[in-house]
Amino acid sequence: MQPKILFITPPFTQLNTAYPASAYLKGFMESQDVAFSHCDLSIELFTAIFTGDFLRAIFKEAEELGNFYYPDVSSMKTKYISRVDVVIPFLQKQDIETAKTILTPNYLPLGHRLQKVNTAIKWEAGEIGIIDKAKHYATLFVEEIGDFIQANVDEFFAFTKYAEQIATSASSFNHLYELLSYQPTLIEDEMINILEEQINKHTPDLVCFTIPFPGNLVAALRCSQFIKQFFPEIHIAFGGGYCNTELRSLEDSRIFEFIDFITLDDGEGPLLKVVKYLEGLVTIDDLERTFVLENDQVVYKNKLPNTIYHHRNLPAPDYSGLPFDKYVSFLDVVNPMHRMWTDARWNKLTISHGCYWKQCSFCDVTLDYIGNYQNTTAEDLVDKIEKIIADTGITGFHFVDEAAPPKMLRALSNKLLERNLKITWWTNIRFEKTFDYELCDLMAKSGCIAVTGGLEVASDRLLSKMKKGVDIAQVTRVTNNFSKTSIMVHAYLMYGFPTQTEQETIDSLEVVRQLFEKNCIQSAFWHQFTTTIHSPIGQKPEDFGIEITGPVFEGFAQNDLMHVDPKGADHPRYTKGLNTALHNYLNGVGFEKPLQDWFDFPVLEVSHSEHLIESFLS
Repeated sequence: MQPKILFITPPFTQLNTAYPASAYLKGFMESQDVAFSHCDLSIELFTAIFTGDFLRAIFKEAEELGNFYYPDVSSMKTKYISRVDVVIPFLQKQDIETAKTILTPNYLPLGHRLQKVNTAIKWEAGEIGIIDKAKHYATLFVEEIGDFIQANVDEFFAFTKYAEQIATSASSFNHLYELLSYQPTLIEDEMINILEEQINKHTPDLVCFTIPFPGNLVAALRCSQFIKQFFPEIHIAFGGGYCNTELRSLEDSRIFEFIDFITLDDGEGPLLKVVKYLEGLVTIDDLERTFVLENDQVVYKNKLPNTIYHHRNLPAPDYSGLPFDKYVSFLDVVNPMHRMWTDARWNKLTISHGCYWKQCSFCDVTLDYIGNYQNTTAEDLVDKIEKIIADTGITGFHFVDEAAPPKMLRALSNKLLERNLKITWWTNIRFEKTFDYELCDLMAKSGCIAVTGGLEVASDRLLSKMKKGVDIAQVTRVTNNFSKTSIMVHAYLMYGFPTQTEQETIDSLEVVRQLFEKNCIQSAFWHQFTTTIHSPIGQKPEDFGIEITGPVFEGFAQNDLMHVDPKGADHPRYTKGLNTALHNYLNGVGFEKPLQDWFDFPVLEVSHSEHLIESFLS
């Protein structure tokens, strides 16, 4: 008999929209006549926690444990309990009447976040402004409860991750193994209750967990531990981004006390082979890109040639069956670009598989999800868009490409206009010269409202060293083209790249300041450089002037590497100043301030002209 699959997204991922892994595999597996159900345990758990009844249990648990962090919350617990069942449905539906209620003076308890709410924010006129303001206040209210839970009841709780600190750079399985020997927390107990309901409802033979990030691993292991104890006949598989990047060198057999299979890279082929193996149609040696346990040893099964399912031949992701009425829209940051990650519903879809550029030296270009570039046609893509809209009723799309190809964006825009299909969309790009004004305008007419892309170090020397394929002048002109067509631009920024000097860091900040001031970019975020084992830098650090110092691999995860950079500046000390400056620029202020004002230690004078960006636009 063919196995039935239950595919689970474990806590916590984005709370405003569905993570797409299960939808992709549901579309594929059902095209192969495999019974497939999926559950977003992330949103299910969140909406179970944030209820009046569960908050009573939270406050009781805190009292029994003798923890009293955030006394402002506990002193007003009755108000939090009574208001949460109004706030969460509002964040799901955002109706004007509830918005007005939430903004009534003294309706929400004035906890540690709402006491400091920025009253100078200028909200839009009319109902949109009222709803946004209420959404902002409601978000701060929910975050106050989250702060209380983390401080008093479950130190691992966070809104878009769980126990991330345990799973990040876990070269050894020891800490995870020890954690799983402890009693589940109150949050984990509720998660297991929901999991049990799902298992009883769907009666699966195989439960699959996608683990996109470190903050999903512990929850997935807790769930697996429960299944192994109470439903030992069910097989369990792990896959997803965390496995693909961190577990490629897996040696520690203890994880197989909780699971049966770990698959790598695209899930379609490996998962279908696992199903056929459980059916008895193939042997264990026929599995592809899959870790199993044999004779108490971790063994990687990868029969060659692999079964390849090309991007252009895959069916549309199938989001049907996910609880779209439960997702919540947060508004913690008012910046219109930042809020796109936490606000509104988005169908997630990839235009192309992998990256067409795949040269950046800091990127994991050796891994399949970046290095294996596959394209499709605009006709096929728009067919999928129409099906997804029919499944979800949502016309917003986030194309989650590593870098969307300009030729495909042109073809997609033309096809959307040709079919008169009204959608709103955004995506990630490279700031390459192909994005002239005409293409940006075409994208805007087809529904594009925003793009994200890597400006990274904003230094021509370092951009060349990292093989980014762009320079500051080109980024300036391209971002200006987008902005002139009312497409918002978010820039990913990096500091601490190998050999980056203090002068280059300060000059990079000046470039960012001028780009904001000239309205070329409207949003940005600083990341401190990290070496990964799958990047050209991680594989040949000597070519980039750095030395890898650890961590020592102890049989479990292997990805982030520690390094020393003899030629580079002491970059951690710049973190606070860079972020403070950026926060001001995001809000359209502080452009006239000397860069020295953002730092509490002396910094070098800028070497760029104050008209650098303007000169590129002339």
